Amino acid sequence: MTQLRLLPLIIAFALSFATAGLGQAFTHLDAWYFALRLPAWKPPDVAFGVIWTTIFTLAAFSAWRAWLGASTMPGSRALKRRILLLFGANALLNIVWSLLYFTWHRPDWALIECVGLWLSIVALIIGLWRLSRVASLLLVPYVIWVSAAFFLNLATVQLNGPFG
Repeated sequence: MTQLRLLPLIIAFALSFATAGLGQAFTHLDAWYFALRLPAWKPPDVAFGVIWTTIFTLAAFSAWRAWLGASTMPGSRALKRRILLLFGANALLNIVWSLLYFTWHRPDWALIECVGLWLSIVALIIGLWRLSRVASLLLVPYVIWVSAAFFLNLATVQLNGPFG
């Protein structure tokens, strides 16, 4: 692999896992969390790390594939800005969800924000399709997981609300 192709992959992984690290920094499994009533179908806590690691790995490869696809197209500079904007907005929403839910103890606000997170993933899938179908398809597990997380968040709000 040439250095021109490897550097974007390294950067994609660094940014993806920086996002994961920031989200993790706001994720506090403390007494408040363990006091919540959670639905019986919630996956075990240990599964979340595996799932999110997989999702952030796939997202890094997705960004890399989209970046390489944009590099071969007319208007590549504008396309690359779009990639950065889409992934940047998604990263911000991902981090904010953890902040709302785990740090501020507001699953109700996180539920509303989760809709924005879900829409940002759909925007990525659609926005990357023309650049790389593989990049888009690598994000399908992410949208499926956030869909499941939305219903888990909803059930948590229903079982424990109101908050604040």
